[in-house]
Amino acid sequence: MRKQFLLMMLLVATSSAFAQGPISKGETQLNVGVGLSSWGVPVYVGFDHGVHPDITLGGELSFRSYNDHWNGNKYDHNVIGILGNANYHFNTVLNIPSDWDFYAGLNLGFYNWSSPNDYDGSHNSGLGLGAQIGGRYYFSDHVGINLEFGGGNAFSGGKFGLTIKL
Repeated sequence: MRKQFLLMMLLVATSSAFAQGPISKGETQLNVGVGLSSWGVPVYVGFDHGVHPDITLGGELSFRSYNDHWNGNKYDHNVIGILGNANYHFNTVLNIPSDWDFYAGLNLGFYNWSSPNDYDGSHNSGLGLGAQIGGRYYFSDHVGINLEFGGGNAFSGGKFGLTIKL
């Protein structure tokens, strides 16, 4: 058992030693995970593409479903969102270790709010501008975890997930 533990620790240390930070110009990564929001628990899938050593452009698709009580009635809602984002990665300017990635940026998205016909609450589909700040930790050359917080549109809240470099 002790040998297995030591071997596992060696594998983790080796993969961390060779981990690389933000994606380079021309590279793409996939992000998947769950979010935090006052309107249900969103699931999301997105991508980032390096257009400069410190800048990425990306897109994201999200879905959430939740229940709402309005005027004594219970309503089921679905929200589908699609957005584009641009992020600046601070690793170069702040000399951050390569297995970390810290970024901030803006996003522009459209969300489609699907509610029952007899619901007369204030939820509407529309366009929204928002901002985000986040970070990733890569525990290997191609896989990492991410945490992001944002606000300003229907995508407000936080996200936690997995990042895979393609």
